[in-house]
Amino acid sequence: MKKLKAIVVASLIVTFCVACTQEQGAPMPINPEPKSEKNEVLGTWIIDLDGDVMLNPQTSGLKYSNGFLYSVSDASAHESQILRLHQISMGDSKVVKKYAINDYSEAVKNSCFFTYLSNKPDYEALAPLPGEDNAWVFVTEDASRNEQLSETCQQQYAESGSTFYPTLVVRLQLQGESLALTHVRPIQFPSSAEVGDFPNDGIEGLSITRDNRLLLGLERDSKKQPRVFELKLGSDFWQESGFAKVQDSELLLPTFEQGNHPINGMDVVYPSSESEGYLLAAARNDNELWVVDLAKKKPTKRIEFDFFAPSDTSQNDKESEPECADKHLMDNSSIEGLAVVADELWMVNDPWKANYHKNIVCPADQHKYQKMAPLLFKMKIDKAWFE
Repeated sequence: MKKLKAIVVASLIVTFCVACTQEQGAPMPINPEPKSEKNEVLGTWIIDLDGDVMLNPQTSGLKYSNGFLYSVSDASAHESQILRLHQISMGDSKVVKKYAINDYSEAVKNSCFFTYLSNKPDYEALAPLPGEDNAWVFVTEDASRNEQLSETCQQQYAESGSTFYPTLVVRLQLQGESLALTHVRPIQFPSSAEVGDFPNDGIEGLSITRDNRLLLGLERDSKKQPRVFELKLGSDFWQESGFAKVQDSELLLPTFEQGNHPINGMDVVYPSSESEGYLLAAARNDNELWVVDLAKKKPTKRIEFDFFAPSDTSQNDKESEPECADKHLMDNSSIEGLAVVADELWMVNDPWKANYHKNIVCPADQHKYQKMAPLLFKMKIDKAWFE
């Protein structure tokens, strides 16, 4: 137990990620939205191809397609997980396949961004492209740790409206057992949006509406407010090479006087054929789901959650160890992916390295948290969210 306590104490490291920092107190939003009763949801550990929990995949984004869930890893994941699209079975939470990104079109190779995209791109969200078989859109976030653009490229893409190295949306096509990166577009934010230059607090959520608008969830702007931008995915979108210009969605999002309240995973749900739809967004620091009316008529609902993880009780018969319950309330979950599947909402967490060890309450679970293994959560979508 001394070793276990040492691990827990050692995990109390202050992270420098601005949007991820949890400040003291519970600041009230400027425009408070109605909240529901707190929901309890129990997760299941995602099992990798080797039969153990996943090794530090830093799961970013979650989407459903063709009977499976899919996630992607960001640049801080273990080397074996980077540049992989993870296919996950919904029946047993097992990784079925990992599709490697190992082919690039000539257009991508000749672009300003090939060095970054072929090395260690920081993919933070994904979405299947409607009407295109086995085609995906990914988005990048932090490129500050990578080789910077050439002087010519810097001049060409200087007016990003955000970070020095622009946010990128890329198109990928599944070809057999691997992925080909076929197109890339840099994103330009309007200067009036005051997004600010925050490389690690950028786009963390993607979702596509049924009228083919790509919604992009920004963790924070220069005023520490979460934002949602959008652009139209027209038939010629991927044929262009210049900036893809986004605009503010003007959705009725909560605004806050203090603290950091980033939104991460997102997906769109349509309660009926007549509905204009709702954006479901995970507020990872707050353990909340925001239900945002795409018609911009109803105030956003904030659904509170308690996330539980299953505990390994196999050591309960050992007198030297304390009794463990079959589940435990997570101290830190950090949801970063949402997927709507029929009438169910699936969520995946992104293990926050500085805080994940705080979840250790049973010695038998220690290795799962040390491996930074994620969990899947699911629940029925409540129709009351849309009333």
